[in-house]
Amino acid sequence: MNRWPMTRAPLRVAAVAAAAALLGPTATGCSLRPGHDPDTVTVVYSHYGTFRAADTLMRKVKEEFEAENRGVTVELRPIEAPPEDYQAQVNLMNQSDDEAPDIIYEDSFTINQNVDAGYLAPIDHYWEEWDEAKYYQEQADAAVIALDGKRYGVMVGTDTRGLWYNTRLFEQAGIELPWEPESWDEVLGTARELKREIGDDVTPLNVYSGTPMGEAASMQGFQMLLSGTGDGLFDEESRRWVVGSAGFADSLRFIDTIYSEGLALDPQDALNANVGTINNEERIPAGEIAISLDGSWITQSWIATAGKPWPEWPRTMGFAPMPTQHGQAPGTTSMSGGWTLALGSKSVNPDLAWEVMKHTLSKENATQFAIEGAQIPVRVDVAESAEYLQVNPIAEEAAALVEVTHFRPAYSEYPRISLAIQEAMEAVMLGDATPGQAARAYDDRVEHLVGSDNITSGG
Repeated sequence: MNRWPMTRAPLRVAAVAAAAALLGPTATGCSLRPGHDPDTVTVVYSHYGTFRAADTLMRKVKEEFEAENRGVTVELRPIEAPPEDYQAQVNLMNQSDDEAPDIIYEDSFTINQNVDAGYLAPIDHYWEEWDEAKYYQEQADAAVIALDGKRYGVMVGTDTRGLWYNTRLFEQAGIELPWEPESWDEVLGTARELKREIGDDVTPLNVYSGTPMGEAASMQGFQMLLSGTGDGLFDEESRRWVVGSAGFADSLRFIDTIYSEGLALDPQDALNANVGTINNEERIPAGEIAISLDGSWITQSWIATAGKPWPEWPRTMGFAPMPTQHGQAPGTTSMSGGWTLALGSKSVNPDLAWEVMKHTLSKENATQFAIEGAQIPVRVDVAESAEYLQVNPIAEEAAALVEVTHFRPAYSEYPRISLAIQEAMEAVMLGDATPGQAARAYDDRVEHLVGSDNITSGG
C-alpha cells in the first residue's frame, strides 16, 4: 500500500477539547481514534440546516462499501455547524495526526488555502487511471485544480443562483408572469410594487446580508450584485485585489435601498444565523417572502424527503435569472460554488480512501446526490439522465446560468476579504455607514489585509 509521509504536530489541550465538543454526538456511533488503522477510512462532512443530502449519501456508502469489503470500516464524522464553523473544525482536525480525516467534504473555494496549509494530497495519479473520469465536465476540473496545477479533489455537484419568486403573490399584486426583470431597477420596482399592493405582511425581496450569514451574504448576496456590474473582487491579469471599484459601491447602494425602504427582512431577522433555514422551510412556503435571491439547491427544503416537504412548490415558485445592473451584456449573471471530495494528506492508506471516494462518486450515487441535494450534476451522464431531469422542474433553467456564472476568487486571502464584505454590508443595512463610507472602509481593510503591493484600483 502507498503511504503518504506523516508529520507530527503538537495539538493543544484546548484544541482537543474544542474538537471533541464540536464533534460531540454528531459523530454517529464512533469516537476519535488514537493512532491509525489502515483498514479504516474516516470521512468528515457537513450535516447542517436543510442540507441533508451529504449525510444520506455517506451513510449509504458506508453500508455498501463495508458489505463489499470485509474488514474495512468507513468511519463517518458528520459535523453540524455553519460553513465557516465547519471549515474551522476540519482545520482543527487536520492539525492532529490522530484526528486528521482520510476524506474531506470540501467547499471548492477552500481548496487553495487548504493546499497551502498542507492538509490535502494531490490525486492526479488516481484520476488518470479512473475510467469514469471521462464523464466529468471541464468546468468541474477547473474548480479542483489548485494554483500549483495539481488536482486535489473531485466535484460532487455544483449550483447557480437566481431570483425565486412566488407566482401567487405576483398574481395578487397584478404583476405579469413569467417575471423576467432586465435590470436592477426592474427588480427594485417589482419589490416596491409588491410592498404597495400586498402590504407589510409579506417581505418583497430577500437578499442575504451581514456577518451572521457568512458566505451566503458575501457570495449569493453581494457578489451576485457585483458580478452584474462588470467589476470584480480580484484582477486576474495583475493578480491583485481590487479597491476603489464603482461596482462595489453600487452593490452596497442596492443593499442600502432594500433595507432603508423596508423591502427586505427586518435587520433583526436578517441577522439571524439561521435565517436561510427559516426562510426556506417556513417563510417562503407560508407566502411570507415574495422574492428571494438564492441558490438553485433550495428545492431540497421542499421535496418529499425533506424535513418539511412542500408539495405545492412546483406550482407556486418561479425562477428568474438575476439581471445585470443596467441590462448590459450578457444580460444576466450568476454565482456558482460546489462541494468536492478531497483526500487528506495524512491518510496512511490513500489507496483505500480513493476506493471509497470512487464508490461515493459512482453514477448511481451521484444521481441520488443531485436529486436529494438539488444540485447541478457535474457528471454528464447524470445531467442527461431521465431520472434526474424528471424530478427537477427547474433543472434546465438553473443549468443554463452556468454560461454566465462566476466563481469566488479561490485564494488564501479570500476568507478575510469575504468577512470584510460582510462587515461592509452589515454597516449599510444597519445604517451605521453610507454605501460610500462602507466602500472606503472596505478598501482600507483590504489594503491592510493584503498589503499595498497587492491591490489595484478599480477606477
